[in-house]
Amino acid sequence: MVRRRCPLDKRTSRDHMGLLRRVFQYRKSLSVNRLVAFLGFLLLLIAPAAGQTADLKLVVLGDSLSAGYRLGPDEGFPEQLQKALGEKGHSVEVVNAGVSGDTTTGGLARLDWSVGEDTDAVIVELGANDALRGISPEISRQNIEEIVRRLRERGIEVLLAGMLAPRNLGPEYAEIFDPIYSEVAKTHGALLYPFFLEGVALDPDLNLSDGMHPNAQGVAVIVERILPKVEELLANAQSS
Repeated sequence: MVRRRCPLDKRTSRDHMGLLRRVFQYRKSLSVNRLVAFLGFLLLLIAPAAGQTADLKLVVLGDSLSAGYRLGPDEGFPEQLQKALGEKGHSVEVVNAGVSGDTTTGGLARLDWSVGEDTDAVIVELGANDALRGISPEISRQNIEEIVRRLRERGIEVLLAGMLAPRNLGPEYAEIFDPIYSEVAKTHGALLYPFFLEGVALDPDLNLSDGMHPNAQGVAVIVERILPKVEELLANAQSS
């Protein structure tokens, strides 16, 4: 069930209105400094409630590809996705739960505290570091499957962002690794975006100097391409 986050409920609204009445009632007897201090305190009371206006909470559980590695504060995937969704009229809070260098094992280990109880949907973007380190695809599969299974058991909608194995690991590795995401998504009723770096991988204009991590322009391409799937994810969360 979607948890609506109303910025001010009726009781809170009455409390704030009462405080405002006090300000105007006693404004003649208050010094300027006391009045400013009182108004500042009032804003502190209202600010936490006003910050809880989003209808849905979307967590991006990922590694450096989604965490914003070497990017500015507004250039990472969660931040650009937040902006794009807002421009499309979606009331959603996008939370960056990306950890640079994380493997599927690390993602599974921190799953419960990275994805809070008030989460409605999760984008799972993990596995690139498994492949880079040559970790057994069976281990990656077990971890990804457990992550998705546990999220789905909690009633959380999931979009699984797929990854492809580096071809220098050989065709046998790729044949086992690449299908993990589609098969896990099908088994557990999750949405699938087949390749997170689609349209960005190997393009020097869209990646940092290391050739592996997207730059701000590359992230923008990812957001544009994945946006329809994210909107489908939010629609599922809204209706669940």
